[in-house]
Amino acid sequence: MSNDTTSVKPIKIQGFTPLLSVFNMPASVRFYRDLLGFDLIETSEAPEKPDNFQWARLGLNGIELLLEPRGEKTCPKPATAHDWLERHDMSIHFDCSELEHVYQYLQSSGVDVTTPSHTSYGYKALYVRDPDGFPLVFHSPEA
Repeated sequence: MSNDTTSVKPIKIQGFTPLLSVFNMPASVRFYRDLLGFDLIETSEAPEKPDNFQWARLGLNGIELLLEPRGEKTCPKPATAHDWLERHDMSIHFDCSELEHVYQYLQSSGVDVTTPSHTSYGYKALYVRDPDGFPLVFHSPEA
Protein backbone atom coordinates (compact mmCIF):
# COMPACT_ATOMS: atom_id res chain seq x y z
CA MET A 1 0.00 0.00 0.00
CA SER A 2 1.15 3.50 -0.72
CA ASN A 3 1.36 6.25 1.89
CA ASP A 4 1.13 8.90 -0.80
CA THR A 5 -1.78 11.10 0.30
CA THR A 6 -2.11 12.65 -3.16
CA SER A 7 -2.86 9.34 -4.90
CA VAL A 8 -6.34 8.58 -6.18
CA LYS A 9 -8.33 6.65 -3.61
CA PRO A 10 -10.16 3.56 -4.90
CA ILE A 11 -13.18 4.14 -2.65
CA LYS A 12 -14.68 7.51 -1.77
CA ILE A 13 -15.90 7.03 1.79
CA GLN A 14 -18.14 9.87 2.90
CA GLY A 15 -19.06 8.90 6.42
CA PHE A 16 -18.79 6.38 9.19
CA THR A 17 -21.71 5.05 11.22
CA PRO A 18 -21.01 2.45 13.91
CA LEU A 19 -23.76 -0.05 14.72
CA LEU A 20 -24.25 -1.08 18.33
CA SER A 21 -26.32 -4.15 19.20
CA VAL A 22 -27.92 -3.31 22.52
CA PHE A 23 -29.70 -5.38 25.18
CA ASN A 24 -32.18 -2.65 26.19
CA MET A 25 -33.21 -0.56 23.19
CA PRO A 26 -35.37 1.98 25.08
CA ALA A 27 -32.60 2.60 27.67
CA SER A 28 -30.00 3.02 24.90
CA VAL A 29 -32.20 5.39 22.89
CA ARG A 30 -32.81 7.50 25.99
CA PHE A 31 -29.07 7.50 26.88
CA TYR A 32 -27.89 8.70 23.47
CA ARG A 33 -30.88 10.97 22.71
CA ASP A 34 -31.88 12.42 26.07
CA LEU A 35 -28.53 12.42 27.89
CA LEU A 36 -25.93 12.92 25.15
CA GLY A 37 -28.15 15.02 22.88
CA PHE A 38 -28.30 12.90 19.71
CA ASP A 39 -31.31 13.43 17.44
CA LEU A 40 -33.44 10.49 16.38
CA ILE A 41 -32.97 10.68 12.59
CA GLU A 42 -34.69 7.54 11.38
CA THR A 43 -36.25 4.46 12.95
CA SER A 44 -38.10 1.29 12.10
CA GLU A 45 -41.88 1.44 12.27
CA ALA A 46 -43.49 3.07 15.29
CA PRO A 47 -43.01 0.77 18.30
CA GLU A 48 -45.78 -0.53 20.52
CA LYS A 49 -43.69 0.53 23.54
CA PRO A 50 -41.89 3.91 23.74
CA ASP A 51 -38.43 3.92 22.12
CA ASN A 52 -38.51 0.14 21.55
CA PHE A 53 -37.52 0.26 17.87
CA GLN A 54 -36.24 -2.62 15.74
CA TRP A 55 -33.47 -0.19 14.77
CA ALA A 56 -32.73 3.50 15.16
CA ARG A 57 -30.31 5.91 13.47
CA LEU A 58 -29.23 8.83 15.63
CA GLY A 59 -27.11 11.86 14.76
CA LEU A 60 -25.30 14.74 16.39
CA ASN A 61 -23.07 17.34 14.70
CA GLY A 62 -22.41 15.12 11.67
CA ILE A 63 -21.81 12.00 13.79
CA GLU A 64 -24.16 9.08 13.24
CA LEU A 65 -24.84 6.00 15.31
CA LEU A 66 -27.08 2.99 14.62
CA LEU A 67 -28.72 0.99 17.39
CA GLU A 68 -30.40 -2.40 17.05
CA PRO A 69 -31.68 -4.81 19.67
CA ARG A 70 -29.27 -7.61 20.50
CA GLY A 71 -30.92 -10.99 20.44
CA GLU A 72 -29.96 -14.61 20.53
CA LYS A 73 -30.33 -14.82 16.72
CA THR A 74 -27.96 -11.94 15.96
CA CYS A 75 -25.44 -12.25 18.76
CA PRO A 76 -25.80 -14.32 21.92
CA LYS A 77 -25.48 -12.62 25.29
CA PRO A 78 -22.17 -13.12 27.08
CA ALA A 79 -21.96 -15.72 29.83
CA THR A 80 -22.10 -13.12 32.60
CA ALA A 81 -22.58 -9.38 32.91
CA HIS A 82 -19.04 -9.16 34.27
CA ASP A 83 -17.67 -10.77 31.08
CA TRP A 84 -19.50 -8.19 29.01
CA LEU A 85 -18.29 -5.20 31.03
CA GLU A 86 -14.69 -6.40 30.89
CA ARG A 87 -14.59 -6.42 27.09
CA HIS A 88 -12.17 -3.87 25.67
CA ASP A 89 -12.34 -4.78 21.98
CA MET A 90 -14.43 -1.76 20.96
CA SER A 91 -14.89 1.78 22.17
CA ILE A 92 -16.32 4.98 20.73
CA HIS A 93 -14.20 8.13 20.95
CA PHE A 94 -15.84 11.54 20.70
CA ASP A 95 -13.72 14.63 20.01
CA CYS A 96 -14.77 17.13 22.64
CA SER A 97 -12.86 20.10 24.03
CA GLU A 98 -15.27 20.85 26.92
CA LEU A 99 -14.27 17.93 29.13
CA GLU A 100 -14.92 19.65 32.46
CA HIS A 101 -18.43 20.61 31.30
CA VAL A 102 -19.10 17.06 30.07
CA TYR A 103 -17.80 15.63 33.34
CA GLN A 104 -20.00 17.93 35.47
CA TYR A 105 -23.06 17.28 33.28
CA LEU A 106 -22.73 13.49 33.26
CA GLN A 107 -21.91 13.32 36.97
CA SER A 108 -24.90 15.52 37.87
CA SER A 109 -27.08 13.23 35.70
CA GLY A 110 -26.09 10.24 37.83
CA VAL A 111 -23.74 8.68 35.28
CA ASP A 112 -20.63 6.87 36.53
CA VAL A 113 -17.90 8.90 34.80
CA THR A 114 -14.16 9.26 35.39
CA THR A 115 -12.58 12.63 36.02
CA PRO A 116 -10.71 14.00 32.99
CA SER A 117 -7.17 12.63 32.96
CA HIS A 118 -4.06 12.62 30.81
CA THR A 119 -3.67 9.79 28.29
CA SER A 120 -0.55 8.08 27.00
CA TYR A 121 -1.30 9.46 23.52
CA GLY A 122 -1.17 13.17 24.40
CA TYR A 123 -4.85 13.81 24.99
CA LYS A 124 -6.98 14.58 28.01
CA ALA A 125 -9.93 12.20 28.32
CA LEU A 126 -12.84 11.04 30.43
CA TYR A 127 -14.45 7.62 30.28
CA VAL A 128 -18.04 6.44 30.68
CA ARG A 129 -20.04 3.35 29.70
CA ASP A 130 -23.40 3.36 27.94
CA PRO A 131 -26.29 1.19 29.24
CA ASP A 132 -24.80 -1.89 27.53
CA GLY A 133 -21.31 -1.33 28.88
CA PHE A 134 -19.82 0.03 25.66
CA PRO A 135 -16.90 2.27 26.62
CA LEU A 136 -17.27 5.87 25.48
CA VAL A 137 -14.28 8.21 25.53
CA PHE A 138 -14.62 11.98 25.35
CA HIS A 139 -11.20 13.43 24.56
CA SER A 140 -9.23 16.35 23.15
CA PRO A 141 -5.57 17.10 22.45
CA GLU A 142 -3.73 18.64 25.36
CA ALA A 143 -2.86 22.29 24.86
